[in-house]
Amino acid sequence: MEIVVLNGSPKGELGVTLQYLRFAERKFPGHRFRYLHVAQGIHRLERDEGAFAAVMDAVGKADGVVWAFPLYYMLVCSQYKRFIELVFARGGRGAFAGKYAAAVSTSVHFFDHTAHAYIHGICDDLGMAYVGGYSAAMYDLARRRERERWLTFFDSFLDAARRRAPTARVHPPLPEGAPFTYRPSPPAETLNTGGMRVLVVKDGRPPGGNVDAMVAGLVSYLGGGAEVFDLAQIDIKGGCLGCCRCGLDNTCQYLGRDGYIDFYEHKVKQADALVLAGAVHDRYLSARWKAFFDRSFYNTHVPTLTGKRLAYLVSGPLGHLPNLREILSAYAEFEEVNPVGFVTDEAQDGEVIDALLGETARRLVDPRTAAYRPPMTFLGVGGHKIFRDEIYGDLRFVFQADHRYYVKNRLYDFPQGRYRTRMRNLVMMTLLRIPAFRRRFLKEIKKKMVEPLQRIAETK
Repeated sequence: MEIVVLNGSPKGELGVTLQYLRFAERKFPGHRFRYLHVAQGIHRLERDEGAFAAVMDAVGKADGVVWAFPLYYMLVCSQYKRFIELVFARGGRGAFAGKYAAAVSTSVHFFDHTAHAYIHGICDDLGMAYVGGYSAAMYDLARRRERERWLTFFDSFLDAARRRAPTARVHPPLPEGAPFTYRPSPPAETLNTGGMRVLVVKDGRPPGGNVDAMVAGLVSYLGGGAEVFDLAQIDIKGGCLGCCRCGLDNTCQYLGRDGYIDFYEHKVKQADALVLAGAVHDRYLSARWKAFFDRSFYNTHVPTLTGKRLAYLVSGPLGHLPNLREILSAYAEFEEVNPVGFVTDEAQDGEVIDALLGETARRLVDPRTAAYRPPMTFLGVGGHKIFRDEIYGDLRFVFQADHRYYVKNRLYDFPQGRYRTRMRNLVMMTLLRIPAFRRRFLKEIKKKMVEPLQRIAETK
């Protein structure tokens, strides 16, 4: 069989994920592998329709397609995202329809599930037979058992493609609905920003169409007291290259080559409140929005928006994309912002959208919003623990800037350092071997668990 590998690494042949496929190629010599570096070559594919057609031709002749990519900010990189947009925009669905597909990624398992859910959804939308995804840690290939696990997965993929095994669609088609044009009404009142710096960043390009109108509606409630930038105005020469140069001292390879870092440092970081506005493109926002998030990685794993207020304006079927909502919510938690919420045009009712925009504007400038940051859920807590462990361990020499930040802010909060807890556990585990003590423990445990909280709850 012929297997086409769509390489989603900006580093091309030096991509970590690609080595897993090279290894599989050697272990399954009876199949022909063809590698297409679509992320690295995205600028050529954008401007050269002949080069793009050649990629589609290779996909159309393949028996199986492997989406191979590193994780960038809870998804694929912006360059890979742009390739997917081109597939839909240039009528490339036919080349993918009916092809057997698998996804392979490498990461530290920080929101790898959302990246795989996205690719699975894209495969469903393209009419592909999605067999499954394989999410590897970066250096799993160096471990014998993980090599065996990977080869077992890949063998099952080849077998499914050979047998034309039936597969089920998991992600329903996104609703198209009747075209709806939102026109904001004059606000019933305008709010005083009180000197707050409100920054609105938008990408108003289709397919949404209502992004600019929602931004205008929100700004009108603020009495024009917000600064609005279109992503097209920001000089972004390209997506993150995955070079890790920023890990040592937060210096980006693009420094001095475009205007992104200057914008982020002097506009984004200096704002008191942020509004991010964009339309749904396939199952995410635009590739340009993805480049915005990816390029902010020059700050590496350090929150840069702590304490700011954040609202999202989304044109498109966000209610049908829980994966996208989870990504945007996780971004807010990891950046330690005060979330204001989401406004979409899904209601297709101008009065409803007006009211939601008015309430969002009110919450953006309400002092109580600044005073409240909700406790983290699994999205934030889990992410913090992954990076805490990775930066303390294998990634420390690469991400030295992170290490300095984590030490300064006491983020290496390992449970092993809580000696009183360790002593208590040792004593209690020893006592619980005594039958009489064990019986009393089981009898009293519910009451004892709540007693410290009851004392606080009953304090006047």
